[in-house]
Amino acid sequence: MYLVTVSGNLLIILAISRDNNLHTPMYFFLGNLSVTDIALTSTIVPRMLNDRHTHNRITSYVACLVQLSLFHFWGCMDSMLLTAMAYDRYVAICHPLHYSAIMNPCLCGLLVLTSFLISLLESQLQCLMVAHLTFCSDVEIPSFFCDPPQLFNLACRVTSTNAILVYCIGAIFGGVPVSLILSSYVRIVSSILSVPSSGGKYKAFSTCGSHLSVVCLFYGTAIGVYFSSVISHSLRKGAVASVMYTVITPMLNPFIYSLRNRDIKKALQRLLQRTPCF
Repeated sequence: MYLVTVSGNLLIILAISRDNNLHTPMYFFLGNLSVTDIALTSTIVPRMLNDRHTHNRITSYVACLVQLSLFHFWGCMDSMLLTAMAYDRYVAICHPLHYSAIMNPCLCGLLVLTSFLISLLESQLQCLMVAHLTFCSDVEIPSFFCDPPQLFNLACRVTSTNAILVYCIGAIFGGVPVSLILSSYVRIVSSILSVPSSGGKYKAFSTCGSHLSVVCLFYGTAIGVYFSSVISHSLRKGAVASVMYTVITPMLNPFIYSLRNRDIKKALQRLLQRTPCF
């Protein structure tokens, strides 16, 4: 699955970079999303495969913090890019005549830079909170990576301040992007419903279908991971939810965009035709 994830996202990146027809804001964000998906999966899976191969499941405290920090950075980056893509679709459908002027290269670069800085802040806050936890002895994490909810459950003492900070960070860095995406799609749906022809409605909905599918998959699995760790005490359910979030979602994203997008299909066909066969 890891090779499929990396190969699929690399194909999307190559197709976008080599096809001039795809040098638009929507595909600019999609290319960055593919890079993020590769990095997110690479933070977890190679180490997990190495541990299974060597039968060494011991992780140092520093390595755990580094993995946790990178995981939250790329996970938050995914969320922020999906929010930027929702705004892009909102402008394209609700303000089509001003799309080129609004979604200019400067704004697109600024949105990606802002996503990077917000993700860096979120990851460092998560790392600092875990770094202040106290563990009574060597602990066994019931997951295949350093997951903050599991670490909080294993800590000797978790203060109310730490619990409040966890909820506040989750509300800000998780709730705000979701609210912005929902707000964008409420306006998009309202605008599409005002289109008189059914053909126009279908064309408008089709431009959002892939992004909406990825959003539902990403946030659906993320919410599943959170609630499985908070509500359920089943380690198996928590592990399944974590696999969905860290492995399955990044693997499915290229397929969702390539199967539902004619431009990506044509670009991939042209890329594969130009690739020499040995």
